[in-house]
Amino acid sequence: MTSEQQRVVVIGGGLAGLRLAARLGAGAGADAGAGGAAAGPDVTVLGEESHVPYNRVLLADVLAGRYAPEVTALPAPGPVLRRGVRAVRIDRADRTVHCDDGSTERYDTLVLATGSNAVLPPLRGLFEPEGRELPDGVHAFRTMDDCLALSAAVAVREGVRAVVIGGGLLGVSAARALAERGARVVLAQQGERLMERQLDADASALLHTHLTALGIEIHTECRVRGLTTTQDTGRRQVTGVEFADGYRLDADVVVLACGVRPRTGLALAAGLEVRTGIVVDDGLRTSDRRIHAIGDCAEHDGRVYGLAGPALEQADALAARLTGTTGTALAAPAYTGTRALTRLTLTTAAGTGTGSGPLDLAAFGETTPLPGDDVVRLADATRRTYRKVVVRGDRLVGGVLLGELSSVGALARSWEDEEDLTDLFHLLTDDGGS
Repeated sequence: MTSEQQRVVVIGGGLAGLRLAARLGAGAGADAGAGGAAAGPDVTVLGEESHVPYNRVLLADVLAGRYAPEVTALPAPGPVLRRGVRAVRIDRADRTVHCDDGSTERYDTLVLATGSNAVLPPLRGLFEPEGRELPDGVHAFRTMDDCLALSAAVAVREGVRAVVIGGGLLGVSAARALAERGARVVLAQQGERLMERQLDADASALLHTHLTALGIEIHTECRVRGLTTTQDTGRRQVTGVEFADGYRLDADVVVLACGVRPRTGLALAAGLEVRTGIVVDDGLRTSDRRIHAIGDCAEHDGRVYGLAGPALEQADALAARLTGTTGTALAAPAYTGTRALTRLTLTTAAGTGTGSGPLDLAAFGETTPLPGDDVVRLADATRRTYRKVVVRGDRLVGGVLLGELSSVGALARSWEDEEDLTDLFHLLTDDGGS
């Protein structure tokens, strides 16, 4: 550990920031145990949320009533975490972070792990002129506060009508959880099919069938234009949604699941290079070499991942660089990107009586073939399973699995390691291809 890295401040108390803090502590302990090494870094994590740190991936399970909020808690970070403190300004010249409570934190190395915000679409009636307060009954689905508020909204009575805007991973997760809670759910997707970024047409059709079996009403190629509200009680309350074709649908609850956007405001104000996310190099450094970025806010080689797997991998790579656990910081392996796999597993809560069984899906790599690619599909209508892989030459370049994921581990390893394929059916089936 060099003197330039003695004081590490991490802005963001989510999965990436806390993983980095834990790894920095572990690396420092390993150095100290080796004898003669300098003391580890003095780490402070600034966490904006007042909740105990939690795993955001499990929010849909909390909304469905499957898990209590405390089940989602991440390992206790100890005194390094300052909860309920928001960083408001970075003074790069003075190497100081200014916080909303008036405190300051000096740094030798600063790490931005600010995550992302829910996208709020430009809907007519969403905000009042000069206002930024959502109407009662309108919820994003990104934080624990969002989840708890939405849970309370559907618990007021049986059969609350909920309109979910967005048919991606967030929207599908929210719609299914709300249906399990007894809400009457309408899912509005602007694109041609559900989860179109991850799934091909066949897998998306199977997902569509699964959700409609739960009683979810699905509309694709359907754009929501605005919200209708009432203000009888002095506060605005949502009453419905209006579609682009003029059709209006009553709603007690509206969920905005239109994707996420990297939180880059602090970086922009500090003069760092920002495109879609905060631009970082193979050392996860920003345009200021004392400042790094990891997780949902970081853009590496033109890509923002927005997934837990890459965030954890970036945190591990940066910790190795900052602690020199691979020798020296300069000798630490470069971060060259993550081959990210999207996985969604939602089991039906006991006693719901839906009868539709679990929903398991995974997608990785290039799921749409290029000219000349080979495509192998295995479908079982009885078991409602679907597997498809895309092969380019002798390499597996992508795949989609729905309904049965026993082979996903072997497929993902072959894809990640860029192995030459010798027995595709052994990888694709759970019975060795027999």
